[in-house]
Amino acid sequence: MKRKPVFAALFAASLILLFATRPTECFAQIDIHIHTATNTMESHIHGLTGEAFGDGQGRPDVGAQLYRRYCIGCHGPNGDGSGENAMWFDPTMGFAKPRDFTLAVFKCRSTPTGTLPTEEDLFDSVTRGFVNTNMPSWRPLTEQERANLIAMVKAFSPRWQAEKPGAPITIPPETAPTVESILHGRELFDKIQCWKCHGPEGRGDGPSALTLTDTKGNPIRPYDFTTGERFKCGASNQDLYRIFMTGLDGTPMPSFSDNIKPEEAWDLVHFLRTLQVTLKTPELATFQTWLKGHPNTLKPIGQEVP
Repeated sequence: MKRKPVFAALFAASLILLFATRPTECFAQIDIHIHTATNTMESHIHGLTGEAFGDGQGRPDVGAQLYRRYCIGCHGPNGDGSGENAMWFDPTMGFAKPRDFTLAVFKCRSTPTGTLPTEEDLFDSVTRGFVNTNMPSWRPLTEQERANLIAMVKAFSPRWQAEKPGAPITIPPETAPTVESILHGRELFDKIQCWKCHGPEGRGDGPSALTLTDTKGNPIRPYDFTTGERFKCGASNQDLYRIFMTGLDGTPMPSFSDNIKPEEAWDLVHFLRTLQVTLKTPELATFQTWLKGHPNTLKPIGQEVP
């Protein structure tokens, strides 16, 4: 019976310690002032009008409120990618730093290199998310909420006031993924030296891989085709074609629109699908069948021409 007061005191002390040391609220939930985004900006997507700082219906800061709740922890109050969580993203381990919206430079676009993306490009990126990063898919948000967030993203950079998005590139009908197409794509992969970054087998381990940095000086890893993971900017052959012809701005991945013809880009797409060995793609099956009948025919990729 004498132990009860001692037990009660210990229990009370434990509660005090628990509540005194419990984690603070997530930074992204705090209604912190957004410093640099002060201009009213809209987006127009899928028949919806997104607003950064007001919707004209008595609801102020619709995009800003969503940004504070979901985005500020990584992208920061200035939209420059310096949120309090950004310090934990280690590019040397493959975790890219959050996007700096003040520069208005985006990897995933349907527009030519160096130009602004369309609002639909930004909407697709927010909806899709980015594999191998801390950027999730925001599909659980309504389309209206995502449109408001796009308006907020635009509000951080003056480029959106001074420039118009580029015109989306035209993607021609895909050519047949024949073995001839695959073999020509392999020749192109060697000729334009894709292997120097992505490696002869597409494992992201080429001789230049460890030296690559983005435009802000952060290390960046080439894509490893053998993992079977989705591309950053989509999953289809059309998405892969678009990456070749627009490039990934802000990274060492250039646009090849001035180097290869549209039909050659499709050949390259078909060959790259053979590198996705874990997916067992139709292109891989076609290539493996041909290899069985033509052993020791192909020169290894990456051998310098004498």
